[in-house]
Amino acid sequence: MTTAIIMAYVGVALMVGLSGMASCIGTSIAGMASVGAMKKNAGAFGSYMILAAIPGSQGLYGFVNYFIIKDFLTDEISMLQGAAIFGAGLLTGVVCLASSYFQAKVCANGITAIGNGHDVMGKTLILAAFPELYAILTVAAVFLIGGAI
Repeated sequence: MTTAIIMAYVGVALMVGLSGMASCIGTSIAGMASVGAMKKNAGAFGSYMILAAIPGSQGLYGFVNYFIIKDFLTDEISMLQGAAIFGAGLLTGVVCLASSYFQAKVCANGITAIGNGHDVMGKTLILAAFPELYAILTVAAVFLIGGAI
């Protein structure tokens, strides 16, 4: 196995692995806030569930990015392609990890506010979309990287 293919596979592992971890961490943070909020207001479980699920999308972006670059994973991969896939994987993993974590914090605060009786579901959804944008941008970046190699 060449250095290039090893770099590419490490990139894929970072891409899919860190994105999956990101979703796990994000949904857990928002889920824990949901459990706490249900003590005060169990009737808003639907809102809690929606907000707790939002940070789970980052794992999907890592998976989508894998499908963008998977055709390059061959024995004939060049060092440039291997490095590009490694970089795409690192980019995706780190950005999705940060995006999910901070999105979960936004959602957790919204969940807490809803639990306290405030009508902030729609506003929380809007604010939660901001960190999501950067995870979505990784898909665009990996698409461009794939087109360049």
